[in-house]
Amino acid sequence: MQDSREAAVSRARPVVTVIGEALIDLTPHHDPGVPGLYRARPGGSPFNVAVGLARLGRHTVLMARLADDTFGRILRGHAAAEGVDLAFAPHAAEPTTLAVVSLDADARANYDLYLQGTADWQWTAAETARVPGDTAVLHVGSIASWTPPGDEQIYALTAAWHARAQVLVSYDPNVRPALLGEPGRARLLVERYASVAHIVKASSEDVGWLYPGTDIEQVAVRWIELGTVIVVITDGAHGAYLFRDGSAPMHRPGRRVDVADTVGAGDAFTAGLLDAFLRRGLECPDLVRRSSPAVLSAALDEAILISALTCERVGADPPTAGELSGHFL
Repeated sequence: MQDSREAAVSRARPVVTVIGEALIDLTPHHDPGVPGLYRARPGGSPFNVAVGLARLGRHTVLMARLADDTFGRILRGHAAAEGVDLAFAPHAAEPTTLAVVSLDADARANYDLYLQGTADWQWTAAETARVPGDTAVLHVGSIASWTPPGDEQIYALTAAWHARAQVLVSYDPNVRPALLGEPGRARLLVERYASVAHIVKASSEDVGWLYPGTDIEQVAVRWIELGTVIVVITDGAHGAYLFRDGSAPMHRPGRRVDVADTVGAGDAFTAGLLDAFLRRGLECPDLVRRSSPAVLSAALDEAILISALTCERVGADPPTAGELSGHFL
């Protein structure tokens, strides 16, 4: 299985590079007889997106600062087993970031993060300069994109690759209110990325916290005015909305599933959306800008399906291309 997966990844082009955090989720044990027991699972939004893309057969490069501790070795081992390319992932002296996950009555995940002095935020210019030259899609976002001191290095990298005009830049703020502070400050951080990204994906919860009392279409228009080509806003079981300059807003419904939990569902959606674009040859900003409503609608449907299937499983466990073959691949 490992050899065949690596062979599929090596043949797949174009290269998708994902930069950001890779951390350990401590998730509740699902046996009610052992309360307070947790499992250590690889996580972090960029890490999950990279795994999701690799499972869909994409040559995916993960740029994450992976610690040389027990948890860091778990992360490296898991990514390697999934066929994720770690050749550009720095070895970090700092410890691995931990996220303790709790689930509410609707199985929605909440996170308590332990990130002081950990590996994910210490990016240097030399490390971010190592982006593979054949990168066609660059995905950034989540906590590493707005946590100092490394956030400035990631932003500079994103702006530089956006300026090339041939590389498709994707961004997901993955808002964590407890870490961002006030919405006004957070809006500035998110909007500067909206100005150097072609695709911005956010959840309705992200938008509601960032822009309280503002309609999601108004928010999308704001990001498009800043330079974003396509804005996608997910809304849980209600599906997703897509906005583009000069086109009517698009909505695709969600899928009814038996939810185990929502851990990694948004990241699976992002992986599915990028994969759907690439399978249709939308490998540069201009092609995305000129894509038809039918193409965009189909891409949304595929991303929604992948996210829904992930919700049926415990933890961030997105489907593989083989598991989706009966649906649309």
